[in-house]
Amino acid sequence: MTKINSTPFKDQKPGTSGLRKKVKHFQQAHYLENFVQSVFNIFDSCKNKTLVLGGDGRFYNKEAIQIILRMAAANEFKKIIVGQNGLLSTPAASLLIRKYQTDGGIILSASHNPGGPDADFGIKFNSANGGPAPEKITEVIYKNSLEISHYFSCESQAVDISKIDKIKLQNTEIEIIDSVIEYADLMESIFDFPIIRSSIKTGSLHLCFDAMHAVTGPYAKEIFVKRLYATEDSVINKQPSEDFNGGHPDPNLAHAEQLLEVMQSNHAPDLGAASDGDGDRNMILGRNFFVTPSDSLAIMTANAHYIQEYKSGPCGVARSMPTSRAVDIVAEKLGIDCYETPTGWKYFGNLLDANKITFCGEESFGSGADHIREKDGIWAVLFWLNLLAVKKKSVKEIVHNHWKTFGRHYYERHDFEAIDSNLANNVMETLNKKLANLANQTFDSYVVNNAYNFSYIDPVDNHTTHNQGIVIEFGTIARVIFRLSGTGTEGATIRVYLEQYEHDTELQHQEVSTYLAPLAKIAMEISEIITITGRSNASVIT
Repeated sequence: MTKINSTPFKDQKPGTSGLRKKVKHFQQAHYLENFVQSVFNIFDSCKNKTLVLGGDGRFYNKEAIQIILRMAAANEFKKIIVGQNGLLSTPAASLLIRKYQTDGGIILSASHNPGGPDADFGIKFNSANGGPAPEKITEVIYKNSLEISHYFSCESQAVDISKIDKIKLQNTEIEIIDSVIEYADLMESIFDFPIIRSSIKTGSLHLCFDAMHAVTGPYAKEIFVKRLYATEDSVINKQPSEDFNGGHPDPNLAHAEQLLEVMQSNHAPDLGAASDGDGDRNMILGRNFFVTPSDSLAIMTANAHYIQEYKSGPCGVARSMPTSRAVDIVAEKLGIDCYETPTGWKYFGNLLDANKITFCGEESFGSGADHIREKDGIWAVLFWLNLLAVKKKSVKEIVHNHWKTFGRHYYERHDFEAIDSNLANNVMETLNKKLANLANQTFDSYVVNNAYNFSYIDPVDNHTTHNQGIVIEFGTIARVIFRLSGTGTEGATIRVYLEQYEHDTELQHQEVSTYLAPLAKIAMEISEIITITGRSNASVIT
């Protein structure tokens, strides 16, 4: 064991999903080590502690794993469970933490952000429940990072993590495990694989899954091809790559271009789907049809009884505040509770652990359930496959029937990316100053009935979280939301969310941007975002 002196970095405060910076930032001397030691220091002692370790395979993943293994041995951890080749999807990591009752896990990923030497890297700590560490833990990690004076490491050759094995590094056991099989087994226990397999074998159900050269390629091959008998070419971009083959592993209409082309072709399969860098997000498509993540959550909640695992229906549901209120209407009709939380999967953890909810989701292409404590991309795809196999209707028909029953929530997100942080803060401060006087103001035909900065009181532990985004409501029909994102690595990102409810079935099939254009104009007027930032339009609209 070697004690290495160091000095604090002031920028290691974990964001919504851990610490994310450019690769070169992490490659600074002592930078990664300081943060890892700050995580290790949350334990009174690391002796007899076990952690799960893995990541999405992006550039610097392998080097970081070796650094962490040497540090774990020097800190005298009992055992580290590592995904083969350093690969672990975030859902699989959560599963392993829970199954083997470890003391937590370290996940190396910047999720949907680009990878490569000049791109992004990330690291986060997941707690013993398998979910992202709550604020009370991340605050301790940050405090540790500001006070750190040294870290521990040891001299050793690189640990071979390419094959299944058990290795001793000093007194720490390193167990390299198959990163796919146990997750695939869990999925097979939740969903009706025989009925999905039968539909695929008979040709009544076809799939195209885009792994986006990210971590879910091996998982998709095991589940969709080997276990469900989909053809090899049903999974595209299946080989994980350190830079995601030069692509952007964000499963949305802006970045999943190849999948979109397939789903708009004359011979499109019944279901198109994609996941992101670390496998926790998902996008669902039908033939020439996009399912918004908000609608997907609502539809899964409304149709849970078609899935064997959820045949008695969900006990409750939760969504992040910016996610559309489509699931709220479903919950009301089902007579179950619906919780509105801040953005960040960690806020669902207490609700899941207390058995208050079965499903949860975020508008940022994330949905999941109580089987783990992370959002889960392949789980969502399997839910839709199971639903299609049982209902024998198209994706479009299922969504349209849902709108007929519950109404449609038109929804759109405008991202203003890489804005100077001072300008972004200026936008939010301008909005905050306007809140007190917005009520009853009229903008075109829209009347503001409420305007506030969202705060959340956790119903389980009563922890309060403030300043989570500015909400402007126009009755129960429409709302606009403004929020600073915590997942970028350069400048600041302002997200503007537009939502409007339409119960008239004759008006439920319009082009989204056209329908929401009046609301978008109001959002720009109230926020002064164009004037303050100098941007003429959003960087990305989803």
